[in-house]
Amino acid sequence: MPIATPKQYAQMIDAAQKGDYAYAAVNVTSIVTINAALKAFADSKSDGIIQVSTGGGEFASGLNVKDMAFGAICLAEYAHRAAEKYNVMVALHTDHCQPGKVEKFMRPLVEETARRRAKGLNNLFQSHMLDASELPLKENMELSAKWLKICKEQEIILEVEAGVVGGEEDGVDHSHQPKDKLYTTPEDMVTVYETLSPIGRFMFAATFGNVHGHYKPGAVKLRPDILKNGQAAVVAKYGEKAKMDLVFHGGSGTPLEEIRETLAYGVIKMNIDTDTQYTFTRPIVEHMFKNYEGVLKVDGEIGDKKQYDPRTYLKKAEAGMAARLVTACNDLCSNGKTLFGQI
Repeated sequence: MPIATPKQYAQMIDAAQKGDYAYAAVNVTSIVTINAALKAFADSKSDGIIQVSTGGGEFASGLNVKDMAFGAICLAEYAHRAAEKYNVMVALHTDHCQPGKVEKFMRPLVEETARRRAKGLNNLFQSHMLDASELPLKENMELSAKWLKICKEQEIILEVEAGVVGGEEDGVDHSHQPKDKLYTTPEDMVTVYETLSPIGRFMFAATFGNVHGHYKPGAVKLRPDILKNGQAAVVAKYGEKAKMDLVFHGGSGTPLEEIRETLAYGVIKMNIDTDTQYTFTRPIVEHMFKNYEGVLKVDGEIGDKKQYDPRTYLKKAEAGMAARLVTACNDLCSNGKTLFGQI
């Protein structure tokens, strides 16, 4: 199945909202990680979202180029071709673009989609995230409204964030933010809805204590009731149709019952990055430990080409990452619910 069209992506989100499930949105940095994501979605018979961060795009562009937008385009182009071999629906998204990176990351990607559409091709990315949470809410919403208008012209859904996801990701450190910044208020959620809903479709990363990175159980204090109360405030004022499409960031290590609770409150997308990084890397480390004398030319020996051939350990990495994503699809209740062939 080719990458979802804008219409199909909207139908995917509608189905998740109606069915109280969410899509795993996995960050990728390479062909191997894209393949792992596609394998997992297909194995789970689950639709899903593949996403690229600014750092992921820069990495994919190569050490001599270091162009985040160019790298993201390369990854997306590969995903468009590779997805044709799988019987699930997949959408492409970009993650956490701060205001200072908009002109060198999000704008070139939107312009690339416009060029594709002019040729009758599908959107390069179906959605983008503008993370202006570092700004006061008024300025955040002004910038978000501006970019939602730009995205709407290309049938792109914009994800926005108010409040701050704690921890550190992709070089952005929020680990020292005041605790009250980690919780979006009902008033904030109403403001976001009132500002953006008249313009076009958006997704909203409300914060309820989420923290990027991985922590032992109990170390992170999530409050899913924040989402419940915020949605209730919006619905009370504007009706059931105003229920927002919410995004769960910083979910690594979250107990299953808390993940499932958020689904009832409108979460339709959950970002997966830290856990998949680990499950990609661990099989490589295990391979190196077990085959030390094969992967290295120790004491003048010649090693074992089969052991240091990157394909040998990267296959294991792909399988490890895919297995973790299968678990994510199960946790988010999207397994077995692909819309492939239905829309």
